[in-house]
Amino acid sequence: MRLVNLFAGLSLIGLLTTYGTTRAQKPDLSKVPGTVVTHVPASGGQYIGSPSIAVLPNGDYVASHDLFGPKSTEHTSAISRIYKSGNKGKTWQQISEIDGQFWSKLFVHQNALYLFGTNKHHGNTIIRKSTDNGVSWTDPVNEETGLLKAGEFHCAPMPVITHSGRLWRAMEDAAGPPRQWGKRYSPFMMSIPVDADPMIAANWISSNIVRYDSTLLEGSFTGWLEGNAVAGPDGRIWDILRVDDRTTLEEKAAFIRVSDDGKTATFDRNTGFVPFSGGSKKFSIRYDPESKKYWTLVNHIPEDVKAANPGKSPSGIRNTQALFSSGDLKNWKLHKILLRHPDPIYHGFQYVDWLFEGKDIIFLSRTAYDDGLGGARNNHDANFLTFHRIRNFRKLK
Repeated sequence: MRLVNLFAGLSLIGLLTTYGTTRAQKPDLSKVPGTVVTHVPASGGQYIGSPSIAVLPNGDYVASHDLFGPKSTEHTSAISRIYKSGNKGKTWQQISEIDGQFWSKLFVHQNALYLFGTNKHHGNTIIRKSTDNGVSWTDPVNEETGLLKAGEFHCAPMPVITHSGRLWRAMEDAAGPPRQWGKRYSPFMMSIPVDADPMIAANWISSNIVRYDSTLLEGSFTGWLEGNAVAGPDGRIWDILRVDDRTTLEEKAAFIRVSDDGKTATFDRNTGFVPFSGGSKKFSIRYDPESKKYWTLVNHIPEDVKAANPGKSPSGIRNTQALFSSGDLKNWKLHKILLRHPDPIYHGFQYVDWLFEGKDIIFLSRTAYDDGLGGARNNHDANFLTFHRIRNFRKLK
């Protein structure tokens, strides 16, 4: 198995990358909520994207993010960084860097660590494997070593779930038409038997893609993306997606039905859109067998924020992060506002990736916040990766 030489000279590389030539300036992290995993000043023209978290078999946490922006290599061969915490998220250290990984999700399967995403912005669908807890990774050079699909694809760090003896992972074809953001994305579902090797492309099957349809939502539909693989209360697999509709602050999600064999995806235009707070931004849904509820962390838009932002696109409001639950995936209850800043322009808590851990939920946020160096470029172009914990989440009212 050929391994990528990922990480050398950590202290020097980290210093030069993070702070450049501004050695006299040090960031002020005192006001940033949660635990700072890493910080990238906005002045460098690179921003933190795609937070992902996993818990290793030994109990250590591992986190990842990629870099996007005008000074990044996201459109040629994207950079992702891997971090580890051996003390339940109190402190973190970078352990590797991968050249050619973007929009990716960490997950543990059969005691190995995997990273599933693309190699660049609208790149190939790839998967990498690590057998040393994230220090070194395989290289997806062909269809036997993790190159699953060649072409133009889109995704985010979305859940990889186990259901009915298979792993399931939602993706989007990004080849259009039309070749515009949102409109170019066509959802589909990938799956594989749990005992098959995820590194071999032939072991995976994909559903048909569901093309963008400009007539949906009475013509106000402008895209669906970043789908969740979710096993519904009826045992069926659904692809539950973020929906872009910039005509209203009343957000929604799209529900695409996937057949039991994973080969057929269908959308019902009459029932497939469901009211969902935070549905215009990336969200992840997971089922908790203990509470028998589905849980999600979302960029909720409180009523006072709606009143203060009439006519604004909901996808641009990311200054509030909240915890919701549901028994049926359709009716959702707000339990707690987790993070909030009064300014929606330069502050954001977004692209949260999270996991159940005992009585708690642990999560990572792509955070745009003050850093004493001018702050974030805007709420979208984050300068921090932050770690957070929701204690005793099942006891929240």
